[in-house]
Amino acid sequence: MKQAISCFRSRLQDVYPPEEVRAILYCLLEKLFHLTTVDVCMGKYRTLSAEERREWEKITERLQKGEPVQYILGETDFCGRTFRLTRDTLIPRPETAELVRWILDDASRSGARSVLDIGTGSGCIALSLAAELPDVSVEGWDISEGALQAAQANSRLLAVPATFRRQDALAPDLPDVHFDLIVSNPPYVTESERAGMERNVLEWEPAAALFVPDDDPLRFYRAIACFARRALTSGGALYFEINRAYGAEVVRLLEDMGFTDVELRKDLSGNDRMIKAISQ
Repeated sequence: MKQAISCFRSRLQDVYPPEEVRAILYCLLEKLFHLTTVDVCMGKYRTLSAEERREWEKITERLQKGEPVQYILGETDFCGRTFRLTRDTLIPRPETAELVRWILDDASRSGARSVLDIGTGSGCIALSLAAELPDVSVEGWDISEGALQAAQANSRLLAVPATFRRQDALAPDLPDVHFDLIVSNPPYVTESERAGMERNVLEWEPAAALFVPDDDPLRFYRAIACFARRALTSGGALYFEINRAYGAEVVRLLEDMGFTDVELRKDLSGNDRMIKAISQ
């Protein structure tokens, strides 16, 4: 195993930064061989079987091509739970977990009984909220049938009930429904930002869940906020994850649409990333 690890590091050093190679390595060792970081640091290796060596080689080759380790494993950890992933779903980021924690921190005071997650993807936001708020009814929408299948599979695997529906957030005839809380992490990366993105994101994650046109970067926020004005109960909360470059613009959009107590928060990296607004 020690030789396999050394070869792994060498073959990936030109593909990923050193700290990312280390993180991927530790993730694989834990998921595949149940070895912790402490085990590795203490040199607690074992001999790999021929089948394990072949599997390790296949994984290394896929990583060299830029395929994210989460898609290779078919899963990722988010808010203390393991979610199945497919290429129909984005890989959830730490910033999204921060948004979930904000909602949960507010939940005891808000008294919300119904939640809608727009653009649910793998269901990581919806199911994390449903798991922590068992008395709350949670629904998730997505336009992608593949994403909905992944979300439904995660609901079954985690034994966390939630309802998932196919719905286009930009459709002019959104249903007449009501919720106490609406959350969305919609597409927000502008086309012009593609040039600065990593290959493993551009070539593997679903573009429809990432990108918006340069001439209308707030299209999803505008559509969802317009829907939320009539769908949220009085005093209901709207939460967004946002592009760090458009914090002030989203705040102004929500205020112009009549939302109150609009709050912009930074993520742990110091970037504008989350917004909360209250419906009148």
